[in-house]
Amino acid sequence: MSEKSRFSECAATGVGSMPGGDARETAKTVTGSFADGQGIPHLAELPGRGPGADMIGRTVGLLVEMYGHVEPSGWRISDRPGRDTRRARSWLGEDLDALEEFTQGYEGVLKVQAVGPWTLAAALERRNGEAVLGDPGACRDLAGSLAEGLKAHLAEVRRRIPGADVVLQLDEPSLTAVLGGGVRTASGYRTYRSVDRQVVESALRDLLAVAGDGAGLVHSCAPGVPFALLRRAGAAAVSFDFSLLTEREEEAIGEAVESGTQLLLGIVPGTDAASAGLPDPGGSVKGVRTLWSRLGLNPGTLAESVVLTPSCGLAGASPAYARAALAHCARAARSLADNPE
Repeated sequence: MSEKSRFSECAATGVGSMPGGDARETAKTVTGSFADGQGIPHLAELPGRGPGADMIGRTVGLLVEMYGHVEPSGWRISDRPGRDTRRARSWLGEDLDALEEFTQGYEGVLKVQAVGPWTLAAALERRNGEAVLGDPGACRDLAGSLAEGLKAHLAEVRRRIPGADVVLQLDEPSLTAVLGGGVRTASGYRTYRSVDRQVVESALRDLLAVAGDGAGLVHSCAPGVPFALLRRAGAAAVSFDFSLLTEREEEAIGEAVESGTQLLLGIVPGTDAASAGLPDPGGSVKGVRTLWSRLGLNPGTLAESVVLTPSCGLAGASPAYARAALAHCARAARSLADNPE
């Protein structure tokens, strides 16, 4: 399946996290919001349940021959699987059970998420309390363990939902800080040195390859997304907060579109408090149309190049707003497809 055919019929999707702690209700929402081919259902995370359900904890639970436990400062590497690792794996199993129930007979694209190697290295502590990021050898070991874990995870999702064309989203909100030397040490008084861009690119390439050809994407809701690096690393799509896009990055956007890279644009605020009420669907995509025009891109390519999402995860929203935000993305995508200019 080509990159464009994977995403072009999928108008909208969620980013990852959802509010609350009810796996069945969440699976019902993320599948029902994109019924009739209106978007990509996803395996949601429910961090409101506590440590192990958060995105770092979930990904720690996927690691092979590497384990973690919760300290007051965050997740730390362990010698053996303990209560926190077992809890993370248990909640993932519960979420998979619920998604499987609501995707019986489903055929189409299905998205799963995991924290990427660099954000995970910035968040996960070694036994001395410093981040894995500060040890190049530990970073390599972590990336290798994550790759093995993701292979098993994707195989399990495909076994449970055999009609799904599974795509993998690597969440990398700390990537810009990793590249710029902005990740603070445990003391908070200094930062870890920046990681060489080729090393970052190589690790991402290896992890994206786990998903298969054209099935890996990278998400960041932080400013300064390194679009060119992600494209070179083999990302078939890049997901980002559209409101943070600057004029300086527009050329990279144009190059990405022309090379066939899909864009998952976060156009809806992630929380009720930030939204001040959702605008009409056409108004939500006015900026997307304007960008296309400014870059001189063919409006007819919008539908095949763009998928609409919330700006970031919806864990901080109310359940009602989360449902409304996903539905709004689907309606806005229809507006964009029907009226690209």
